[in-house]
Amino acid sequence: MELASKYDPQSVESKWYQYWLDKKMFSSKPDGRKPYTVVIPPPNVTGVLHMGHMLNNTIQDILVRRARMEGKNACWVPGTDHASIATEAKVVNKLAKEGISKKDITRDEFLKHAWEWTNEHGGIILKQLRRLGASCDWDRTAFTMDETRSRGVIKVFCDLYNKGLIYRGVRMVNWDPKAKTALSDEEVIYKEEHSKLYYLRYMVVEEPGKYAVVATTRPETIMGDTAMCINPNDPKNQWLRGKHVIVPLVGRQIPVIEDEYVDIEFGTGCLKVTPAHDINDHALGLKHNLETIDIFNDNGTISEAAGLYVGMDRMDVRLRIEQDLKKAGLMEKVEDYNNKVGFSERTNVPIEPKLSTQWFLKMSHFSEIALPPVMNDEIKFYPAKYKNTYRHWLENIKDWCISRQLWWGHRIPAYYFNTSDGKRDFVVAESKEKALQMAQEKNPLLTSDSLEQDSDCLDTWFSSWLWPIAVFDGIEHPDNEEIKYYYPTSDLVTGPDIIFFWVARMIMAGYEYRKTMPFRNVYFTGIVRDKLGRKMSKSLGNSPDPLMLIDKYGADGVRMGMMLSAPAGNDILFDESLCEQGRNFNNKIWNAFRLVKGWQKTEAEQPTINAIAVEWFEARLRKANDELNELFLKYRISEALMVVYRLFWDDFSSWYLEMVKPEYGQPIDNETYDATLKFFETLLKMLHPFMPFITEELWQHIYDRKDGESIMRDRLELAAPTDSDNTLSTGMENVRQIVSNIRTVRNQRNIPFKDALELHCIGSNGYGKYMSVISKMANLKDVKVVSAKDATAASFMVGTDEFAIPLGDMIDVKAEIEKLEAQLKHLEGFLNGINKKLTNEKFVSNAPEAVVAMERKKKKDSEEKIAVIRESLKALK
Repeated sequence: MELASKYDPQSVESKWYQYWLDKKMFSSKPDGRKPYTVVIPPPNVTGVLHMGHMLNNTIQDILVRRARMEGKNACWVPGTDHASIATEAKVVNKLAKEGISKKDITRDEFLKHAWEWTNEHGGIILKQLRRLGASCDWDRTAFTMDETRSRGVIKVFCDLYNKGLIYRGVRMVNWDPKAKTALSDEEVIYKEEHSKLYYLRYMVVEEPGKYAVVATTRPETIMGDTAMCINPNDPKNQWLRGKHVIVPLVGRQIPVIEDEYVDIEFGTGCLKVTPAHDINDHALGLKHNLETIDIFNDNGTISEAAGLYVGMDRMDVRLRIEQDLKKAGLMEKVEDYNNKVGFSERTNVPIEPKLSTQWFLKMSHFSEIALPPVMNDEIKFYPAKYKNTYRHWLENIKDWCISRQLWWGHRIPAYYFNTSDGKRDFVVAESKEKALQMAQEKNPLLTSDSLEQDSDCLDTWFSSWLWPIAVFDGIEHPDNEEIKYYYPTSDLVTGPDIIFFWVARMIMAGYEYRKTMPFRNVYFTGIVRDKLGRKMSKSLGNSPDPLMLIDKYGADGVRMGMMLSAPAGNDILFDESLCEQGRNFNNKIWNAFRLVKGWQKTEAEQPTINAIAVEWFEARLRKANDELNELFLKYRISEALMVVYRLFWDDFSSWYLEMVKPEYGQPIDNETYDATLKFFETLLKMLHPFMPFITEELWQHIYDRKDGESIMRDRLELAAPTDSDNTLSTGMENVRQIVSNIRTVRNQRNIPFKDALELHCIGSNGYGKYMSVISKMANLKDVKVVSAKDATAASFMVGTDEFAIPLGDMIDVKAEIEKLEAQLKHLEGFLNGINKKLTNEKFVSNAPEAVVAMERKKKKDSEEKIAVIRESLKALK
């Protein structure tokens, strides 16, 4: 195969991805190897690829590809989530555009539209992940509402109900007026809001002309007031004990009750009690036997029960009632007020607390089985700081509201009927046939048509909490070969924002249904933000289109750009320039390979410098691979990439290749050439998990490969570093510093590389072995050991050894001093700016690791240059 002169990501990526698919290289079947299993966090079936998906799936692919190269049986299971609320909303909107209202069609008709929509749009995101290089076993693609997963969900519901862990009851829930469904506590996002505090006058029945003042942020709920409450320990409100007040505008008399729940310091110390629309008020209502008046319809408009503002939207009422209260003389004052308001995580509208009959899962049992394995590190979190977040949630957990007032989803398997004595009852069963048998025990005259299935469906998370088990059909067939081989899975890569929604619940389900963990390690990614620190979003317009990035920089370039800015658990400050850096690295690799493959071989004896270079780079590879293994064990994947990046760019390209590169037009000895190709192959294998496409392309070009071979199946095996490796590495590092200092002298004195220099070693030195390297890399004509340096020499220190370059008549002393002093002033100013950045804690903690590392390198380089200039000035003066 001919290698193109320039790297073209588009042609390379499409070619090799199709090759991998055709050769079934992502496919996994149980065998004798150690399994490495990862399940994808299933993206919404409605979704398209965004930067968060890019980061998450890049990390998963790195881990999976590395496991394959370690000889493990890697199995990455893809799939999508049916996303009840989001998908139903999209289908409702689609139908509305066609002039169809959900309320005018049957459930079956709606579900037909929903499946049509899902089949048309679902799975787009999985196809997009292929552009990224995701090496999923696509034959295993699962969907949370496919037949296998659906049967498992229903079986689990029935099992938990029969265990007494699922119950049905009237409770105060979080209500989403837009989606018209209940939400769990975890689906409510609290946001700081600039609102108002309204002080309302409640006239006292027993004392005409007098009134009590209540401060509230929600005047639109007064139609549901059934009491006023004061604290019995509040001296300023004792005059209200035992009295009644009149609800403003409504005219209803309500009692004044006493309870220590009331905060004496808030507002006036008087609290309006609306049991139907506040969780704490509901508790007071139960305690004091108060009436409950529900004033809201499901869509957030005012109901008939309110008597006022019927049919108006709750937010419109808030504006209107303020004016009406002022006109009636019942508004004391209005103040600006900042408070936290709960919003629906799905529709981003303010939620309403609402009394509703729902299905709940008791969580105390699950918190008891899910907390210990994380706290004792049977399941490890990376970073470990999330253990405290996890513990706090589990120790304060509430029962999970698992029912949703939607049609798209797993319908709750509860069937209602009338008993023989005319009472309403229900049974829970996996099928209508089984439900009928159970119901007939209470009423033998029942038929299938007599049963009415619950209209609600289950919370989407109730299916995805079973994901690591369900993808291997482990619910219905708990002893099948695949679940026993692949479960527990190895690593989970996810965002910390779903630690409660998904991670904790999967752990609960794992111990409930498999008696063990669902995964061994959890790697939490951060939130992808722009370089200004803002969360990427469509509304801000600061989120690039991932596919356009791939078109522009290539998948390998984008993957590298993501990982350079992605330390575990910290937010990612994404900068497109990092993708450009990734693309440039691709070009560097490509050009280095073309350079090596362009050399002509010869049977000549290996030169000393080449022998040293080969020996050193073998040691360098062993040491770098050891670092790589250690970093992967700690899930410090971004740092692992930097190790390979520096190894290729600095050690291999800038030093090793320069050391062994033959003179223009001259051949290279066979021994060095073969070693260089072997080094290149090893470097490609190290890079492959991070940059799969270019590494496959070049690996195929190194040697003649057979059809069906791939770098992803080539083991990376290197011996551990030795003591002699460390000695060699230290010696070569000093050599690099000597050469770097000589090059600095050349730059400062404008001495071209073609002009050979003389190097003086002041006193004894231990660089005899490496002098051939130093001479070639710095273009020296002679090396001498001298007792003192020349007055015009430029000197520098490496460790405790001093070196000098005699300059003689190559320089104008006066002009040189002026030039060096100017350079010194500039460098000192530059270093001062860098130090300000590096002492800024915010910059160091928030900037991408690669950016901070670059600043530290600039600091080190500047300090070294300043030291050299000062020494030079000292010698010249």
